[in-house]
Amino acid sequence: MRYAVLGTGIVGRTVAARLDGLGHQVVIGTRDPEATVGRDEYAQWHQDHPGIGLASFAQAARDGEILVNATGGQASIAALTEADAAHLDGKVLVDIANPLDFSGGFPPVLDPVNDDSLAELIQRTFPRLRVVKTLNTMNCQIMVDPARVPGEHHVFLSGEDADAKKAVRELLHSFGWPEASVLDLGGIETARGTEMLLPVWLRLMGALGHADFNFHIQGA
Repeated sequence: MRYAVLGTGIVGRTVAARLDGLGHQVVIGTRDPEATVGRDEYAQWHQDHPGIGLASFAQAARDGEILVNATGGQASIAALTEADAAHLDGKVLVDIANPLDFSGGFPPVLDPVNDDSLAELIQRTFPRLRVVKTLNTMNCQIMVDPARVPGEHHVFLSGEDADAKKAVRELLHSFGWPEASVLDLGGIETARGTEMLLPVWLRLMGALGHADFNFHIQGA
């Protein structure tokens, strides 16, 4: 498959590297490719992953069959707008971003929250995009290597399109998530709940002193 990962931060680079390792064609989308290449952090990473391309948001979205939103949540709509709706129509978007607002310092707040979510906002803004929210409730290393956390733990799916969810479920399996660990919560509005786990996640990270943990749902 051809994947376009939108966002050059640690989350985007981690997911892109895993996809590349699985044999997919991968391009990372960014607002300014020339400026990105000039950043030492990206340049060093790219030396280890020379097969991963770098392009503008629009070019990456045009070339990708499946898109991954790994931008900062407050910038996601702007990035997807730059990608051009014509390049988004009918494609699956794996939304792993969270709408964290750091304008008031740390810890951040969520915006939107409660009666809306970033995933819903993306779906409303780009109605022909097939948005599936997943992987946003954990550290990016665990996203692509769930065995980092011993024992059973879970990843969530939210979205409206059954075929898109099937494609994302298969992607999760390729990352190492067993079928029993993938919990389909329902429609895109259920992303409100998973996005609202982030304040809890941040406080757990502070209490534990690391990010190698995840949520496990234990039923009766």
